[in-house]
Amino acid sequence: MPMLLDERRQNILHVVEQKGFVSLQELVDAIGSSESTIRRDLEFLDNIGQIRRTRGGASYIGDSLTALEERRTKSYPQKQHIAKAVAEFIQSGETVLLDGGTTTLEVARQLIGKQLQVVTNSMPIVNLLINQPSIELIVIGGYLYPKTGVALGAMATSALDGIHARRLVMSVGGVNEMGLYNSNSLLVETERKMMECAEEVIAVCDSSKFGHSALAHLCPLKAVHHAVVDDGISDEWQEILKSHGVQVTVVQVE
Repeated sequence: MPMLLDERRQNILHVVEQKGFVSLQELVDAIGSSESTIRRDLEFLDNIGQIRRTRGGASYIGDSLTALEERRTKSYPQKQHIAKAVAEFIQSGETVLLDGGTTTLEVARQLIGKQLQVVTNSMPIVNLLINQPSIELIVIGGYLYPKTGVALGAMATSALDGIHARRLVMSVGGVNEMGLYNSNSLLVETERKMMECAEEVIAVCDSSKFGHSALAHLCPLKAVHHAVVDDGISDEWQEILKSHGVQVTVVQVE
């Protein structure tokens, strides 16, 4: 059966990330697609800033998913302020879905002390909240992606059947006029299912994510109800979001 586009590009990215540099012929052999197809995929990955095309192959320059702590420290003040703002919207007694991400981990930290049901597929969030007596924790199982500690795939989406939440708080890898993106096709599938389970979808993203895509398209802008961003976002991007019906909260970062 032919490999899906997102799956093939994810596999190419994985090979390049693991090796640092890989030749075109090595990718053809590893992926099992034609040289012309691999070339087109490398051009796409180069355009979104994950790899750099080189003579006869590609080298990895993207943000590695291997170190959660490294990603957590990137734009950390912005993520903290965004998380505090999101936590103010969430009232005691609500059921909240949190996907796996460094910003949603900060949101979870800000929710400590509130009387809530939290549904999550993120092991870092589970570890943070497991001993909080005021929080009823519901864990979504599935294939545990080793680089991030997030449960993904068909088992995770099946586990979401029957779940209903007041809000979903999700992080993204990139935002452009075509919509929201993330770095893993399995993650995107799981997030789409989460969106179906929630009355309100809140996207949390620091301003560096705007104007960029990532490997897998998640949804159009109009599928998001509310975006919470830091004050680095441009006026133009605020207007784009609002024109698609997205409520925008801009958080001041001291």
